[in-house]
Amino acid sequence: MKKIIISLAAIFIVAGCKKNVSEKSNKPPGNINKVNVRAALASAPGDVVGKIVVGYQAWFAAIGDGSPINAWWHWAVNAGAPPSNTNEGIKAWPDMREYATAYQTGYSNLNNGQPAKLYSDWDQSTVNTQFLWMQQNNIDCAALQRFNPNGSEGPNRDGEAVRVQTAAEGNGRKFFIMYDVTNWTNMESEIKTDWTSKMAAHTSSSAYAMQNGKPVVCIWGFGFNDDAHPFTTAACLDVINWFKGQGCYVIGGVPREWRTGTGGSRAGYIGVYHSFNMLSPWLIGAVGSISDADNIYTNFLVPDQADCNANGIDYQPCVLPGDLSAHQRLHGDLMWRMFYNSVRAGCQGIYISMFDEFNEGNQIAKTAENAGMVPAGSGYLGLDEDGTACSSDYYLRLTGDGGRMLKGQIGLTATRPTQPEVSSGSQPPIGQTVTFKGSNNLYVSSENGTIPMTCNRTTAQGWEQFLVVDAGGGKIALQSQGKYVSSENGTQAITCNRTSIGAWESFNWISNADGTVSLLGNNARYVSSENGTQSMTCNRTSIGPWESFRINQ
Repeated sequence: MKKIIISLAAIFIVAGCKKNVSEKSNKPPGNINKVNVRAALASAPGDVVGKIVVGYQAWFAAIGDGSPINAWWHWAVNAGAPPSNTNEGIKAWPDMREYATAYQTGYSNLNNGQPAKLYSDWDQSTVNTQFLWMQQNNIDCAALQRFNPNGSEGPNRDGEAVRVQTAAEGNGRKFFIMYDVTNWTNMESEIKTDWTSKMAAHTSSSAYAMQNGKPVVCIWGFGFNDDAHPFTTAACLDVINWFKGQGCYVIGGVPREWRTGTGGSRAGYIGVYHSFNMLSPWLIGAVGSISDADNIYTNFLVPDQADCNANGIDYQPCVLPGDLSAHQRLHGDLMWRMFYNSVRAGCQGIYISMFDEFNEGNQIAKTAENAGMVPAGSGYLGLDEDGTACSSDYYLRLTGDGGRMLKGQIGLTATRPTQPEVSSGSQPPIGQTVTFKGSNNLYVSSENGTIPMTCNRTTAQGWEQFLVVDAGGGKIALQSQGKYVSSENGTQAITCNRTSIGAWESFNWISNADGTVSLLGNNARYVSSENGTQSMTCNRTSIGPWESFRINQ
């Protein structure tokens, strides 16, 4: 078994994005036994094999957002009233600083004095922002959750599919439909109608996920041993084979005991499970500690992977950050252990549960960093709940690193490579996305590369976020929307429109005693915010307030 696992890890290190491997090739690297590897490898890399997929609920709404449901959908137990301390449906509070539109709740103000507002997924800007985060953190694909669409929630879910397609296309991400069949009466016939009459149309999008040349569909819930999933083996096989007949690559979201038919799995469903193209066992509720994660590795991941190898099935285990409200996260150690275990087991992909699950506290989306960012008296925890400060995007960054390990872009390591907090110290945060706030308390904007840069934004969204890139020689470059910031050698206002890094796009990162940073251009001049009154420049000979910036504040 150990020999097989090592071989699988090796093939996926190469298959995951190395430049000499074709997306359509199963060719193994080096001198690995070609017969054994080809037998074990069910599929070549695609949009889900060799990639990170996040579960995306998109099920939040607010009264007054213009949505068909016109309710505080999933934010509150009583969706007809604003969420509050006595009407709460979530376990954690989102970091709301980057959302263009937000809705007033019934909570008290945040502890920092800001109003307690929440977002709606009905606003295209919300979905765009969240898919931008995926793009910035190299998260490949989103599985859009689709519950029974035939009730009152259906119009909202139809609209969210359109919004997700738009956001995925705009940010270079992939998406696919993930049907959750929980409590779905008449599922066997209605799921087919829904696909042919509505959801199949999305597969024409360039952003729709494809695997083995086929559109991806996931069905979550077959074989679970409870009253909410009463489907017979015949019904399950009928649906799976029908989707295959439509030309789809079908993923199964299945119980963790799928292989043994015990515990949470119904007995006698192994034929159902083996009919899927990929299996993704559910782990929410099973992992709350490092020891739990290691138990899953020994008793589930390794034997599951062997079974999938033997049956030509791709394997996509779940990785989760942990329930924040239950103090499970260990500032990223739990999530990283699950990444490490999944990759060393030889998995074909990883499913993050979930991107925006504020209801269960397992979200990786930007979350309140500390008590100052949650409503007063609410009791919600910040990401620093265990005493370690974490930036709100920490679990997005950690997911990006997990993807790099899956793809072989970094080596297999049990030590998480990402620090919980983006530091403004002497070492620049290479590989991290940051914002710059000037002494005027406004954010630096790239202006999408169309005009000279400014420092005049009140909120930080896509144009106000910059990836810190190693430019070599101890210097850094700043990238936004795929273009690099240029000093213009101090002869004119700085821009963000370069496609490659040269001398004018390289800066020294200067740490100031007050915790701010400054940027020194190749012309030995400092970048200035010009206090937001005009376009920024790189022509100052000394550091003053206008040449000092706070990052991620």
